[in-house]
Amino acid sequence: MAAALDLRGRVVVVTGAGSGMGRSYALEAARRGAVLALADYDPAGLAQTAGLLPAGTTVLTRVLDVSDRDAVEAFAASVDADLGGAHVVINNAGIEGAVLAAEAIPEEVHRRVMAVNFDGVRYGTLAFLPQLRARDRAALVNVSSLFGLIGTPHHSDYCASKFAVRGFTEALAAELVGTGVSVHLVHPGGVATNIARQAGSQAFAAKYLTTAPDDIARLVLDALGTRRTRIVAGHRAPSTFLGSRLLPLWVMTRLVRRDLDAVLD
Repeated sequence: MAAALDLRGRVVVVTGAGSGMGRSYALEAARRGAVLALADYDPAGLAQTAGLLPAGTTVLTRVLDVSDRDAVEAFAASVDADLGGAHVVINNAGIEGAVLAAEAIPEEVHRRVMAVNFDGVRYGTLAFLPQLRARDRAALVNVSSLFGLIGTPHHSDYCASKFAVRGFTEALAAELVGTGVSVHLVHPGGVATNIARQAGSQAFAAKYLTTAPDDIARLVLDALGTRRTRIVAGHRAPSTFLGSRLLPLWVMTRLVRRDLDAVLD
């Protein structure tokens, strides 16, 4: 098996770097000696992440809405011009869904969730792919979710976006076989971040979001460039993944509903 990428002096791009998993990816990459290009929609969170980096870390920051394709392409151009191009791209930015039954989700909310969670990953991939292809070895990390493996009630918008990330990334991985770009698809489960912001999500967060984001970041960066291309990790992630693979859908949906009934409003 190929050795993991050595990040010393290599350019690592992270979207959604202002908090949660994105901040953990940034800090862990910096500890490994990477040059960083960090983007986030929240300027205050992005500045806070930059302030937490080890002394001497080279970093480029950009306030960015990943659903804006022109802005993502401009960010990629800046990384190329100012840092010499990316070696690793982690498309991590994402938002919570409406946490409502499917028929109650406003159309504009559903479209926004898809625009950020799926189109943001797609735009980031396409904008940086030429830079990655130019390297002898490079890595692309697209972050799906445990909800990109199973459908869960009151999360149809979020699940749709994360299933889309999964399908896009698996297809892209097949296209890039034989190149120097390793493609990694991450399905984190139960990670303790601030993505669950709505009042109706707090019982869910308290029960399920318990895994430290730093643990996932180390695991993902250890896998870069190796054959560990699907990364399923976090609270209850392995068992859920196994169920999604082995159980009939009618069984899985009933198990999921029974498990979530206690936290659904």
